[in-house]
Amino acid sequence: MGLTEKVDLKMEQLVRGFQNRQDEDGAWRYYLGTGTSMDAYMIIFLKSLKLGEDWLVDELCRRIRSKQAENGAWKLYQDEEGNLEATAEAYFALLYAGNSRKSDQHMRKAREFILSRGGLGRVNSFLTQFFLAVTGQLPWKKTVTLPPEFILLPNWFPINLFDIAGHSRVHFVPLMVLSSRKFTVKHEGTPDISELYIKGKDNSSKLAAFNFLTAALRSGSKFVPVLPAYLTKKSEKRAEKYMLDRIEEDGTLQSYGTATMMMIYALIALGWPKDSSVVKNAVNGLKSFAWKMREGTHIQLTTSTVWDTAIISYAVQQAGKVHESQAVQRAASYLLSRQHTKSGDWKMKSPKAAPGGWGFSDINTIYPDVDTAVAALRVIKQSDGKDPGNLGQSWKRGLDWVLKMQNPDGGWPAFERKTNKKLLAKFPVEAAESYVIDLSTPDLTGRVLSFLCEDADFSGESNVVQKGVNWLLKQQEADGSWFGRWGISYIHGTSAAVIGLLAAGVNRNHPAIRSGVAWVESKQNPDGGWGESCSSDIHRKYIPLGASTPIQTAWAVEMLLEYYGEETESVRRGIEFLTQSFKKEDWRVNYPMGGGIPGSIYFFYEMMNDAWTLIVLGKYRGACHHPNNLVSR
Repeated sequence: MGLTEKVDLKMEQLVRGFQNRQDEDGAWRYYLGTGTSMDAYMIIFLKSLKLGEDWLVDELCRRIRSKQAENGAWKLYQDEEGNLEATAEAYFALLYAGNSRKSDQHMRKAREFILSRGGLGRVNSFLTQFFLAVTGQLPWKKTVTLPPEFILLPNWFPINLFDIAGHSRVHFVPLMVLSSRKFTVKHEGTPDISELYIKGKDNSSKLAAFNFLTAALRSGSKFVPVLPAYLTKKSEKRAEKYMLDRIEEDGTLQSYGTATMMMIYALIALGWPKDSSVVKNAVNGLKSFAWKMREGTHIQLTTSTVWDTAIISYAVQQAGKVHESQAVQRAASYLLSRQHTKSGDWKMKSPKAAPGGWGFSDINTIYPDVDTAVAALRVIKQSDGKDPGNLGQSWKRGLDWVLKMQNPDGGWPAFERKTNKKLLAKFPVEAAESYVIDLSTPDLTGRVLSFLCEDADFSGESNVVQKGVNWLLKQQEADGSWFGRWGISYIHGTSAAVIGLLAAGVNRNHPAIRSGVAWVESKQNPDGGWGESCSSDIHRKYIPLGASTPIQTAWAVEMLLEYYGEETESVRRGIEFLTQSFKKEDWRVNYPMGGGIPGSIYFFYEMMNDAWTLIVLGKYRGACHHPNNLVSR
């Protein structure tokens, strides 16, 4: 079978598979994987509050057990030796569930791994620290704490709550309440894991300077005897209101599972009963994140329905016959129904912007993100506009929102503009620069530029595009690559940057583009594919995976197609790799694709391999009509 026939067959299989998975409302619902941490958190949460759900706990334990490595550890990604935090979480959760005993062989091996990494005192993840502290396993003073009075600082203050990225903010607000009250839920069923601490090995020195500043912020009020208690009470009430105002229809806090758990603990600390409607709805929202799998049940950090639907729709469009596809029309109608109509915290730094973006998950109504908004806009623009009568208005609102999210530096952030104060990057949590603040990123900026110039009819000379191009050119690494924040990592970033620059009219012979293309081609593996380790995300340098993955290959080939416009040897080999049939059990297919918190959370999108492969194969068929149309590099 020739390559063209292989491509056609693969595309047909992929389109048929997506058509069979589409729901009645037009959406595609696939799972979003985040390792075993969320499963462990859910077990600890349910058991600590005595909420029952033993069937769910058993299913979560079954999945956690299936992911343990031979050396006793749990991993964030397959090519690391093991992760201290993930292993500590799994160990504690299995004990709490009553599913395993300390004397079991798999638990002994886990304990040995934890101790070999310095024990629990070396845990860096603020989420791991939180669950240890709230269950009485770790003193609150050993964790990152923010005084609740921080929430009272006015927005004009040099550092205030709204300088923190929104996805971090909804975690830190309940944390303020809990750490201030030193709240714990410890009972007769709570395991004691004190044997996992090694004397003299902890992270106290890292926290000392920060906690000194935290104490200083509170000490100023002590000169007036009644002021500390008054301010604490006022700040806790404001924190309570902040959380309640951001509860989504399904009961979750801004659609994040971890933030919802922290909110429930905080509300209980403030006196809310477990049987209150707010708490019960939040618990039900968390349970709705459960996804049944062959190896057990997984709790998603959030759902990715809007993102999945937008990307799959675009992929099906790239396969051709857009206007004849009922699947695309139904998806476009679904996406239009999920466009935001309410203002969120993003309004604070973008007062002139009106609602019009899209959120990542089905139930997200107040926290839109730029990447999902651009993906949704592309779909509704390319679909037949006769059916959705409000397409013009929706398009205008969405485009305007994306434009107003551009940072003063010219780049685009993920969620909110001007949440980029570098002082907050010193916050003593892991990967603070990536998590606590929301900087402009090359991958998002490249995708926005591509959208504006290809779908929104912006010229390369427009001020908006020029600012984006100038910022993007300044971000290129010395070796020719760009770092990608939201995909793994340099292959993702370089692909998006080059595609964006080309769309914006930057000459293909520009040194930045030529060096970016050369860098990507230099990373092609002997099998024709590309593969990058999640370790790149941690060390901020390219680290090869030692194997090829479908998604990395798709990103690389997409860029090469955009650059060459026809088939080259590197393109042909990449396409050959993508036409292979991959088994779901293949670890390369299940390798994480997205960045969450470097070194702590990585995302696996169930649909992404197939969707991006379909995008690239569609572009290949559009650009390369003849299977032997090879050109020299």
